[in-house]
Amino acid sequence: MSKALKLLAATLLLVAIQPLQAQQYPVKPVRVIVPFAPGGGSDLTARQFSAKLAALLGQQFVVDNRGGAGGIIGMEAVAKAPPDGYTIMMMSGSFSASSATHKPAFDPINSIIPVAEFGITPFVVTVHPSLPPKNLKALIALARARPGDLTYASSGVGGLTHLATELLSLMANIRMVHVPYKSTGAAMTDLLSGQAPIIVGSLLPVVPHFKSGRLRPLAVTTAQRWHSLPEVPAVAETLPGYEVELWFGAMAPRGTPQAAIDRLNAGINQALQDPEMKRNLEGQGMIQTGGTPQKFGERIQRDYQRWSKVVSEAKISVK
Repeated sequence: MSKALKLLAATLLLVAIQPLQAQQYPVKPVRVIVPFAPGGGSDLTARQFSAKLAALLGQQFVVDNRGGAGGIIGMEAVAKAPPDGYTIMMMSGSFSASSATHKPAFDPINSIIPVAEFGITPFVVTVHPSLPPKNLKALIALARARPGDLTYASSGVGGLTHLATELLSLMANIRMVHVPYKSTGAAMTDLLSGQAPIIVGSLLPVVPHFKSGRLRPLAVTTAQRWHSLPEVPAVAETLPGYEVELWFGAMAPRGTPQAAIDRLNAGINQALQDPEMKRNLEGQGMIQTGGTPQKFGERIQRDYQRWSKVVSEAKISVK
């Protein structure tokens, strides 16, 4: 066989093998790093999608919780994992916030790439009933009248609840005292007692307390009112241009084969069409989004730029 024919045969063989390789992924269990402790929103969502992907793709997706430092510990584990498709991360919007605040040496924005977005949910500006304001405008007026007197809780320095509140404070020209906690659960204890009477917190933990009257919702952080809280105004109705969406999605180390990214993206988008998955996400107050890695990546970059600006203007530092 001539050299040219041998080259042609090798090329044809490579072309034939590539689709087969793409179809074969995954051929072994996939580790799913969640950069937070078990039991939170990211963990719950990760476990739901891991189970669904296992059913769709025929391999185990094993959740590995790596909490700490606002998600940085788990993010670093992903950034340094072999980019072979067998380590992925299921993460929330805290990814961009923590990257902007902590500015870690491993550069998560450029070492971890998007796979697919799952969905979005709002934060809710929430107060303890002992605080007089019945709406956001009144809360802003109270904060202006008592600068540095009101305290607000967050899930930790540099976390998304912290930055979302600081963005609100910057836009409203108010100053409140930040009381960071180790988690949303820990913050909720003092919020419910009235010790830290304000939080811009995720929807799921606060909604049950609206119904009981133990907490009062003032505004949602999405650009428009949220379907499950139609009577609660958007922050943007008082502060035009304010918008914060808590997203959830899957990511992978940079260099992960495109075939693996494509297969995972297709599996996630397929999972989002499952009626049971839709019901589960709606029960968590989430709207499913899906879409391409490119679309997801654009959101991450927008968030990172915005939170970097907030960190600078609010002079936030992590010690």
